[in-house]
Amino acid sequence: MALMSVLTPALAAVLCLVIGFILLKSREPETQTSSTKAPGKDFRPWVDQDLQDDTETTAREDEDDGWVDSGEEDLPHVPYTPRRYPQETMLQRSHEFYALMNQRRSVRFLSPEPVPREVIENVIRTAGTAPSGAHTEPWTFVLVSDTETKHQIRLIVEEEEEVNYRQRMGDKWVHDLAKLRTNWIKEYLDVAPYLVLIFKQTHGLLSNGKKKTHYYNEISVSIACGILLAALQNAGLVTVTTTPLNCGPQLRLLLKRPVNEKLLMLLPVGYPASDATVPDLKRKPLDDIMVHI
Repeated sequence: MALMSVLTPALAAVLCLVIGFILLKSREPETQTSSTKAPGKDFRPWVDQDLQDDTETTAREDEDDGWVDSGEEDLPHVPYTPRRYPQETMLQRSHEFYALMNQRRSVRFLSPEPVPREVIENVIRTAGTAPSGAHTEPWTFVLVSDTETKHQIRLIVEEEEEVNYRQRMGDKWVHDLAKLRTNWIKEYLDVAPYLVLIFKQTHGLLSNGKKKTHYYNEISVSIACGILLAALQNAGLVTVTTTPLNCGPQLRLLLKRPVNEKLLMLLPVGYPASDATVPDLKRKPLDDIMVHI
């Protein structure tokens, strides 16, 4: 009995420590997030990892320190009176524009023939008219015509693309691309007179070191990319939309872009080669893409 009376306080202390440890562990947040989980059978790199650049600043958007508002609390409004067309003219213009855009194709065989730089600048100006969240205009268009830089871009893209085709993409994705006759060889990155790399700005960087929130930055830049494609078609130029998987960080460093910019799309731009071909694809009819309620 004497022995039990001595051991009882010690056992109670040990029991308290064990219970405290269990409670502490139960309150710890999960350390494994969806981005760090091991790939499973449903892993989709083109959705889950496409163009990710994990180089982030440490500040969080919900922290006041380091962030500023737009500073335009009383933005003046002005009259807006765009031209209004008669219905017959509207119908004609809409049909003509559709006919023009319906000729747009993804062209992988480009000519090295020079294109006036002013044309490309006007195309990018047009893309810059896109709407954006809170008018933050969170886009940067990097125009590359230097031969050596284009070749460096090709080397980076082809190295990663070979790994993508052989390992990351999976048999189904590679099989679905087979009909397009595409692979990791991207000769057009050397041949095209211009490469346009579109970066989204995850936030703004002001001259005083403060950061500005860019709302819906990826959606905004994606809209600008669509307008850019339409402007290229209108100018008689061709391109192929490329989203080089896992190349964003390397290309950002090569082009000396700041940490707040993430690559969204890479477009080779020029005239089609004289022997260019495209897959004989058909587009969905209107009834398959529109629902009228």
